Amino acid sequence: MLKKLFGFDPKVTTVRTEVMAGLTTFLTMAYILAVNPAVLGETGMDKGALFTTAALISAIATMLMAVIGKLPFALAPGMGLNAFFAYTVCLGMGYSWQFALTAVFIEGLIFILLTVSNLREMIVYSLSKPIQNAISVGIGMFIAFVGLQNAGIIDGSDATLVTLGDITQGSPLLGIIGLIITSVLLVMRVKGALLIGIVITTLIGIPMDVTVWNGIVSTPPSIEPIFCKFEWQNIFTWDMVVVIFTMLFIDLFDTIGTILGVCTKANMITPDGRIPRLKQAFLVDSIATTLGAMMGTSTVTTFAESATGVSEGGQSGLTAAVTAICFAFALFFAPLFLSIPSAATAPVLILVGVMMMGSVTKIDFENYADAIPAFVCMIFMPLIYSISEGIVFGHLSYVLINLISGNHKRVSVGMIVLALIFMLKFLI
Repeated sequence: MLKKLFGFDPKVTTVRTEVMAGLTTFLTMAYILAVNPAVLGETGMDKGALFTTAALISAIATMLMAVIGKLPFALAPGMGLNAFFAYTVCLGMGYSWQFALTAVFIEGLIFILLTVSNLREMIVYSLSKPIQNAISVGIGMFIAFVGLQNAGIIDGSDATLVTLGDITQGSPLLGIIGLIITSVLLVMRVKGALLIGIVITTLIGIPMDVTVWNGIVSTPPSIEPIFCKFEWQNIFTWDMVVVIFTMLFIDLFDTIGTILGVCTKANMITPDGRIPRLKQAFLVDSIATTLGAMMGTSTVTTFAESATGVSEGGQSGLTAAVTAICFAFALFFAPLFLSIPSAATAPVLILVGVMMMGSVTKIDFENYADAIPAFVCMIFMPLIYSISEGIVFGHLSYVLINLISGNHKRVSVGMIVLALIFMLKFLI
């Protein structure tokens, strides 16, 4: 039954491993339940309804990935995309949150068409091998950077953009303690090391006043204030076109990058470079965005934090199913889950960054036509704070460097078309 439902293979993994992986994935991305309502709430949307919607759509979308995609990926309203929704479209451009939800809904429908037509798969396979290998490494650096920020180990600086935080107390200190504990558990090859590390770090945070106990059970608020609240009068405006294209672009390449990166980490990519059930994964992602807009949230996407579950050994849709169940439970146990501080999950994100560096050995650094674009892709992801932009600049540099230097045979027609689409993004 597990094999039929989730693609579970007892020769490759165990139920215990998949459960631990699912729990780990959930705990490292549960922050979205608190962050998404805070960000979208800036637009005037009901924060209680936003919490319920975030938990519901994450549970539904991730379970769809488990059953249809049969892959260990979790989905939720995406970071970056929610900020674009709130701060650019609503607060910056002055449009209502109903206008933004309409753009997300249309984006989801377009994504479904792109997936059914196999265009999204064609885009994936138009990326060169060096860029595909660099994506996994770049995401690892990106995730580690997010973890360091979440714990406060890295802080902002007017002079140097980033600097070392106050690691002698509070959240930064707890993050370092958690990093040491979780690292030791990994070195000792303790099963469930990442999950155990989160629990221990959370408990240590209690006497340090970093872990704040919020209770256990609460009743989820109604989603009625934001359910299917669309605004159709502006759908034929140029601003709507720009908003939809931007959301489409960010979501498309964030998802491509995440799936490529996590599949590389999990050794799921076949010798001929194919990704199993890629079309089904894209279809779930598209449906989730459409459903999420109807339920009242910004674009739903595959989370890079799925790599934490894969690092725990998750290989099938059973991992995603466990994560989905956790999101469903979170509807009623929100105070408990939200008691876990960022400093407790940050060490896991940092260590997953370490685990995802392995693909760097597949890049030929003696060949600068491969090495430079791969490096650009890797370094841009954390520094620009965007997976999609890292892919864009990595691919553009690959195509331009090889064409200008005379290596025309290394650049396919598909690569050139994709590069032109990337350039179009900066012109609109």
